[in-house]
Amino acid sequence: MSIIPVILSGGVGARLWPVSRELHPKPFMRLADGASLLQKAFTRAAALPDVVDVLTVTNRDLYFKTEDEYRAVNTAGLPTSFILEPFGRNTAPAIAVAAAQVAFVHGEDALLLVLPADHLIADQHAFAHAVVQASQLARDGYLVTFGIAPNAPETGYGYIEADGCTVKRFVEKPNLVKAKEYVASGQYYWNAGMFCFRAGTFLAQMREHAPEVLTSALACLAASEKAQKSNSIQVELDIESFKCVPDISIDYALMERSSKVAVVACDIGWSDIGSWSAISDLVAVDERGNGILGEVLLHDASNCYIQSDTRVVSAVGVENLIVIDTADALLVVDRSRVQDVKQIVSQLKALSHESYKAHREVHRPWGTYTVIEEGVRFKIKRIEVKPGASLSLQMHHHRSEHWIVVSGMAKVINGQSEFLVNTNESTFIPAGHKHRLENPGVKDLVMIEVQSGEYLGEDDIVRFEDHYGRV
Repeated sequence: MSIIPVILSGGVGARLWPVSRELHPKPFMRLADGASLLQKAFTRAAALPDVVDVLTVTNRDLYFKTEDEYRAVNTAGLPTSFILEPFGRNTAPAIAVAAAQVAFVHGEDALLLVLPADHLIADQHAFAHAVVQASQLARDGYLVTFGIAPNAPETGYGYIEADGCTVKRFVEKPNLVKAKEYVASGQYYWNAGMFCFRAGTFLAQMREHAPEVLTSALACLAASEKAQKSNSIQVELDIESFKCVPDISIDYALMERSSKVAVVACDIGWSDIGSWSAISDLVAVDERGNGILGEVLLHDASNCYIQSDTRVVSAVGVENLIVIDTADALLVVDRSRVQDVKQIVSQLKALSHESYKAHREVHRPWGTYTVIEEGVRFKIKRIEVKPGASLSLQMHHHRSEHWIVVSGMAKVINGQSEFLVNTNESTFIPAGHKHRLENPGVKDLVMIEVQSGEYLGEDDIVRFEDHYGRV
């Protein structure tokens, strides 16, 4: 029986700002070993036996970025299909659409293994063993969830009360007193948010317990565009019909209502990496309990975690702090208040500050750009274009652009002209001119773009042609 891992890659991870942003959310965060959480999720799923496709449900704006992440680790060339959401709609609609798509492509007996993209699992062998147990129960007609044996009275997780494999009830995030009772009883597990079931079983149970969710999800899937890409399928969900799908979690919609739910208890080195404390726990500490990542200097500091991406950070005479330094934002937080980082993100969003949404380095299907400096009527970017890639044929109403090639060769369309620009050469694009930048070479094209004009927002763009479907 084939297994189709379904990777749910949604959410922003506001408690992990300033590394996690709306356009660079938690699954794309890289850990100390250089791999992202999303890459780890894919690798973990792809290593299981009988996997015939990895289906990812994510936001359409993150599709190309996700493809790049997978390409770096998908050495076996496993098929990778996608369901692209226009906006987040919680886990029940995402899983319902995925199950219906899997049933259509692979049949109702196919097993879905639902995995969040932003969790960490340290023990692959134990994880694979737990999946085998879950698969056996799923073949017998159960909706299987994974329960993590708690090692502390954690108030940030939901719990599952169980009697053997039988789920007695799901419990919301408890207070500390209740959490201590749950751990002491030995009958409760952390709810890991991972599931395993036959596609047909899931659809039948949704039809019985959450028909409004299933009906609207099926209608959305029927109205959506589907594209065959080699040996995988890409589904872009229809915006208008997706708005009609109820916004509800899979626990509320189905798991708490169904009598066919079983749990597999497991000890797999699981963490949902929900805060900077969880990140700091992954880094070795010195004799005073300090963990560092990057170029960090300490004097008389204790129990701190300090991470710097680009520059030297020093700390003197401090304790119990977490310091996260990025190119455009700095976070300093007491270890006991890491859950409150999301309040800063809310403030930034209310102010429409760009740092809640994107980093200075922004990924595009063709490569990346980095804002080096900006001021009144000017902006300077470093642009890197992959070999063979090109930007859209476009035009700006309010800004002109000066392009200087640093390395590589650029093929440029500027108005009615088409020409090559070599290293150490430049060209000027007046406002209102149709233009396109392409890398015809076999190595990365690096250039500096100087923008000048009365308005320099990224939304001042009119696309006429695009290789990536963004017109």
